[in-house]
Amino acid sequence: MNTTPAGAAAQAALPAVLWPLLFGNFVIGTGVMVVPGTLNEISSNLDVSVATAGQLISASALLMCLGAPLLAAVVAGWDRRRLLALSMVWYAALHLACIAAPSFAALLPLRVIAMIAPAIFTPQAAACVGLLVPPEQRGRAITFVFLGWSVASVLGMPIGAFIGGTFGWRSAFAAVSLLSFIAAVWVWRAMPNGVRPPALSAADWRETLRSKALMLCVLVTVLFSAGQFVLFSYFAPYYKLKLGITAVQLSLLLMWFGVFGFIGNMVMSRNIDRIGASRSVMVGIAAMALSLLIWPLGTGLVMAALVSIPWALGCFSSNSAQQARLVAIAPALASASIALNSSAMYAGQAIGAASGGWLISHDGMDTLHWAGFAGLLLAMAMSAWATHYQGTHRR
Repeated sequence: MNTTPAGAAAQAALPAVLWPLLFGNFVIGTGVMVVPGTLNEISSNLDVSVATAGQLISASALLMCLGAPLLAAVVAGWDRRRLLALSMVWYAALHLACIAAPSFAALLPLRVIAMIAPAIFTPQAAACVGLLVPPEQRGRAITFVFLGWSVASVLGMPIGAFIGGTFGWRSAFAAVSLLSFIAAVWVWRAMPNGVRPPALSAADWRETLRSKALMLCVLVTVLFSAGQFVLFSYFAPYYKLKLGITAVQLSLLLMWFGVFGFIGNMVMSRNIDRIGASRSVMVGIAAMALSLLIWPLGTGLVMAALVSIPWALGCFSSNSAQQARLVAIAPALASASIALNSSAMYAGQAIGAASGGWLISHDGMDTLHWAGFAGLLLAMAMSAWATHYQGTHRR
């Protein structure tokens, strides 16, 4: 046991101010994933095809991809108490506006504009954690705050799918709006004034963008995210078409997926230092690829649940390992590289959702898993190439 003063401080309880940040990430994640969980209801209610409704995912992901680094520069000098609380108010208000949308043409821009909040809240919450806890607690605190996204996958997305399937997609959006207002109040009451993380310098951004090792790793994230979201974006219509599942069964299946995603993330966090970040990324991607390779075996609800386990285990853990990999390559450039990695995740979501929609329009649902499998194989090849260059980066 570590009995040094630093070790004792690291084991001390984390400050209470981190709880509203965790809850905020839970609400953000639930709101981002509410569309995949209610895609059937949106398609039916607004009289558009599933592929067209999927544009809500790809367009929103594109805004988050571009918005995260750009908005980080715009809000660099803002007090984080005001910034984080206002971003949640924005999220709440825009989801309310989405409820009133009479058509898909009206809903699309409102949903996209609502995604300004995730582009701000998640990266800026992580950026300010270092100013809220002592250095020896920083890693644990950041991991704690990001648990909100994992909890959103376990509870938020399944509950949203159940509400949407039972009461309509507008009710699911209303629940997100209510949670967002609660998060805004909690953040406002808990966060201290005057929290302003230092902005990244232009030199830091230049060095990050010129690093072949870092940029190849970011490209890996684009590829494995795109490979997943070709099919993940359309879970609801896929399972309805292939298995005829109900809203309750869909919510349970999504909860099953989220539970194993949470387990995979916890197992990865305990073993990544032993097996190495690069190898951990490869293991996570390979697990996801295995699920997509054997996807046709999921001909019933139980088999579909079993087939999805490797994918769930690798889903969140692979991105966590990627962040650890980026930090290990260039610790001094971590803020920039992790921001780009977040953008890469959203870029992959946009590419995957758009590609999946195109495939559904032309070939139906049966080719989605093969396209995703191909994307994951490319990600594995790119990851091996990135590993080759990791030792070449010098700071």
